Amino acid sequence: MELAWITGANGLIGRQLCNPPPDHVPDWWVRGLTRADVDLTDFAAVRQLFQREQPRLIVHCAALSKSTACQADPALARMLNVEVTRFLAELAADIAFFFFSSDLVFDGRQGNYDESAAINPLSIYGETKAAAEQIVLANPKHTVIRTSLNGGVSPTGDRGFNEEIRRAWQEGRTLNLFTDEFRSPIPASATARAVWELARLEQTGLIHIAGSQRLSRWEIGQLLAARWPQLKPKLEPGSLKDYRGAPRAPDTSLNCAKAQALLSFPLPGLRDYLAAHPDETF
Repeated sequence: MELAWITGANGLIGRQLCNPPPDHVPDWWVRGLTRADVDLTDFAAVRQLFQREQPRLIVHCAALSKSTACQADPALARMLNVEVTRFLAELAADIAFFFFSSDLVFDGRQGNYDESAAINPLSIYGETKAAAEQIVLANPKHTVIRTSLNGGVSPTGDRGFNEEIRRAWQEGRTLNLFTDEFRSPIPASATARAVWELARLEQTGLIHIAGSQRLSRWEIGQLLAARWPQLKPKLEPGSLKDYRGAPRAPDTSLNCAKAQALLSFPLPGLRDYLAAHPDETF
């Protein structure tokens, strides 16, 4: 079997990619990379490891993914999200390379965005992802996966949107959730399965992988509140019209018809997924 590197292996999607059901990755020996293995900003060390191990696929999940952290430190966001991606893409010039981008490359004025839609990021995070997309897509052997909110269980307990909500309620906080901000949430396990299928198909270019149901932040909160009544969840509806912080995109829901035509399974919507997996830790 050939070697596949997964960067950001301690993150939500990275963990799922490193621990898939055996039938999902029959052609690959999976190697998860964390900061303990190599600092991705130490380009000399990464190059040395690449030359020694000679992976034939890199799935690049590592990033500064918190929008607030990117807004607070744009230079760090650019280094981690753009320059690291640039270096890895150059290192992987002759092999398969998958890069994770975000629905936040869109301004949210339209919704139901497909791969042909024009991008217009409103945040530093979105800007860095858009810049990295251009770098990756310059190589016809490489792949950009745009995804939306991913949920599940991460090693640190704070990477999934569900984990952030759960922690707030465990701490007794009341969440104000927008009724007019929409995303396409998806379980990270489904995202990982889709990526392995696309890798097997040698799919390149730009492709959207997200949930099949467009949900507001408020609707997501209601679904999770119903799932965790023991937390005595407290939430109240809010509106972007009353929000005074950094710009937020109102509707970055993704159209995943291109991916769905390639995959062997339906991309699940969050409402349907939770109903079908009532006993799963989420």
